[in-house]
Amino acid sequence: MIVSIASGKGGTGKTTVALLLAAARPGATVVDCDVEEPNCHLFLQPARDEERQVTVMRPGFDDELCDGCGRCATVCLFNALAITGTKVLLFDELCHSCGGCVIACPQNAVSETAKPIGAVRGGTATQNSPGTRLIDGLLDVGAPTASPLIKAMKQALPSTGDTIVDCPPGTACSMVAAVADSDYCLLVTEPTPFGLHDLGLALGVVKILGIPAGVVINKSDGGAWDNAVADWCAQEKVAVVGRIPHSEEFAREYAEGRISPAYQTIAGEIWGKVCQDGDG
Repeated sequence: MIVSIASGKGGTGKTTVALLLAAARPGATVVDCDVEEPNCHLFLQPARDEERQVTVMRPGFDDELCDGCGRCATVCLFNALAITGTKVLLFDELCHSCGGCVIACPQNAVSETAKPIGAVRGGTATQNSPGTRLIDGLLDVGAPTASPLIKAMKQALPSTGDTIVDCPPGTACSMVAAVADSDYCLLVTEPTPFGLHDLGLALGVVKILGIPAGVVINKSDGGAWDNAVADWCAQEKVAVVGRIPHSEEFAREYAEGRISPAYQTIAGEIWGKVCQDGDG
């Protein structure tokens, strides 16, 4: 079963929930898709045993063959190409490596080369949640898009067993790439106005993708906004599958790299509800 952990904003506790589930599900694989600042390794402390570079294709142009006809720029849906006189100007950060410009060029003046964007790493936890497999990625500084790296990470998933995907925050392309193909998505929120607003954005994306979803309220305090989130979930017909108490004790444990049995029990209950809803 592939369970993705997502949220509409950063700081809600996605990684916390992912690591709680890993502690309650021995032998699971954790995939840290927050490739701009991965942090699951800080808790799991894996023994690294693999690392591979990930590349994307970028077009290059032969000035001697190119006659400036502009067909490459015409077919580019992302406006990554522009014609300046008889030369082609590439806006690298807009290129989606679709290869359309190569096919469209009547002069065979366009070729592609591989450009590194980051690395996928693998390892097995040695201290916390021992035996848990961690796959994470690290996007190169200046790389304009994380989606190709996330897709490469997901291609390395095991064919059996449970997988927990820690998604990047927000609702941009990288979040969609991480959530896609999940059997179930846990949306983590906090009982605040901003948390509820961005929860709505994230749920909208998951509904479009057609993935069953439930909500975990982190820092749950039983206050007015806690109840407001629960009421909104009832209205949207999405289940609140778990609450993580707003606890200084838990925060201290987590900061020290520990998960007490009480919170492993909470995680186990969340996983049970996920399996029940996912099968339904």
